[in-house]
Amino acid sequence: MLTGVEHSEPETVEYWEHRYREKDRLWSGRPNDALVATVGGLPPGHALDLGCGEGGDALWLAENGWRVTAVDVTPTAVGRAREAELSCAGIDAPVDWVLADLSTWEPSDRYDLVSACFLHSPLEFRRAQVIGRAASAVSSGGYVLVVGHATAPPWATRHAHGEHRFLTPEEELRGLDLDAAEWETSVCEVRPRRAAGPTGEVVTLEDAVVLLRRR
Repeated sequence: MLTGVEHSEPETVEYWEHRYREKDRLWSGRPNDALVATVGGLPPGHALDLGCGEGGDALWLAENGWRVTAVDVTPTAVGRAREAELSCAGIDAPVDWVLADLSTWEPSDRYDLVSACFLHSPLEFRRAQVIGRAASAVSSGGYVLVVGHATAPPWATRHAHGEHRFLTPEEELRGLDLDAAEWETSVCEVRPRRAAGPTGEVVTLEDAVVLLRRR
């Protein structure tokens, strides 16, 4: 199901469309390790996946009993996610795929989980503001999960990342600037993750993982 098609900045769509069309599949199709490890024990409810890409996280959540709203700005990515959903078994409710620019998109429902896994962009993007806006739609007792790159991968070049500064989990937490009286921190740590590099070599990457629970 595709809903909520909204206006997006042309340069944003153009950039991400180019990225996705460079390959038949940009990402692995598997859910992020931190999502599985952190959310796997939570009772399923309504989840919001910010920047869903080709749908790996959203489909894993749906297969594990969550009702999922998944948002991305890129038609190609959302199209691939919808195609992938057709081959998934055991999904009780279809994913609500929303084609929209997160910079302007407003949540219209309440959520038990907001997931922002590797919600990074080389373009101007007010990431903390986007996550904060989504957090305001989290129900009491619900969660916000933020996963980001804590360090550059060993194969990265200065040209690829420019002057990008990778945030520690503590910096991620401060940047969200959520009211401590309203939110409690459940996880704030760096987690190692094994991954395959561009030429197939297995390396250890580091992810900044923050999980907040609304009181």
